[in-house]
Amino acid sequence: MSFDLPRNVILPVDAIDVRLDPGPHPFALSNAEAIAENWRQETAANPALFDGTVVLLSELAYRDNRLFGRCHAVKFSTFMLWRKRRENSGAEHAYAHAMLVAGDNALVAIRMGPHTVNAGRVYFAAGSFEPIDFRDGLVDADFNMIREVSEETGLDLSTAERGRRWYALSRETGTVIFRRYRVAEPADELARRISAFVATEAEPEIEGPVIIRDATDLPDGLMPHMKSLIEWHFAGTDKVS
Repeated sequence: MSFDLPRNVILPVDAIDVRLDPGPHPFALSNAEAIAENWRQETAANPALFDGTVVLLSELAYRDNRLFGRCHAVKFSTFMLWRKRRENSGAEHAYAHAMLVAGDNALVAIRMGPHTVNAGRVYFAAGSFEPIDFRDGLVDADFNMIREVSEETGLDLSTAERGRRWYALSRETGTVIFRRYRVAEPADELARRISAFVATEAEPEIEGPVIIRDATDLPDGLMPHMKSLIEWHFAGTDKVS
């Protein structure tokens, strides 16, 4: 199967069959020394980095509105080297976005904190899939979305209105799986709540909220994939989703 899905187009997704393989990722096995050396360099530049566990894909495909894939648990240090050597690596990255839609139809994103890998970058609150996000070996993308939003913003989206399906946008840098989560509060109130939460954190992951009110309202530091998601939302594409 390898990596077989259209690039740079938003795809409707009715089911996600991405499974966690208990074996090591081939990229981790073949690059052990380089991973260790790169990690020494990364932590020297940013001592706040933590070598936790995330997952990397070894396969991903799209057929009949479904995503099929296989991934492996790796250390974050492995992921950091992969970011530099992703071309022809036999590995890819997938991550999930809860597209937070306020009651006034504005989008609420976040700006990452200065001590993080993506310092200053703007995207929806998110993080890489971790082993905790899998149920009987199958990824639970919504659990990941709700968990990451809660950890970074303090908001609980477990009772929010979810879009009827997921969507995916695959680029050479990774595949984002996203879904609308609608809440009743206006964007300003959500931003206030997020800012209040950040103020209570000793080492917050994010700098604060970013409100996006229309397709031309593109903030500085916006991650490249976000422009397509923002335009898609404000175009009213699949409004019931």
